[in-house]
Amino acid sequence: MSERLFLLDTSVVLFLVRGTVLGQRIDAEYGLRLSKTRPLVSIVSHGEVRSLAARNGWGEKKLEALEHALTSLVTVDINHPRVLDAYVTIDVYSQNHSGGARNMGKNDLWIAACAKASGAALLTTDKDYLHLDPDQLSVEWVDPAL
Repeated sequence: MSERLFLLDTSVVLFLVRGTVLGQRIDAEYGLRLSKTRPLVSIVSHGEVRSLAARNGWGEKKLEALEHALTSLVTVDINHPRVLDAYVTIDVYSQNHSGGARNMGKNDLWIAACAKASGAALLTTDKDYLHLDPDQLSVEWVDPAL
């Protein structure tokens, strides 16, 4: 049986980099560090976490941990026809959702498009993606409160 492919949402990357209890739980539950299949991350998440680090004045040690985390993942660029097509599909689906229009943030849309285009399950602590599962992509939601 092949290992499951995950694309990590920005929040998951942050929990892993910070080494929080939740980050450790996510790593253990989904076997991220032990997996032979390296998890994916959207280039959009690179921008989000670097911006957050700059705004919060992260020190050298924390920035090194961030850089190590990002380089240990496979980065999915948004400049690919399949990602662009997935972005359109997800946006239209969200706006026409049977439960009412879902206005996703543009960064979330790009991250979801990267997951859909790569065939990866989106691993997140963000409920804003749940309406996409299972019709558009597989979403693995981790409750940050547990």
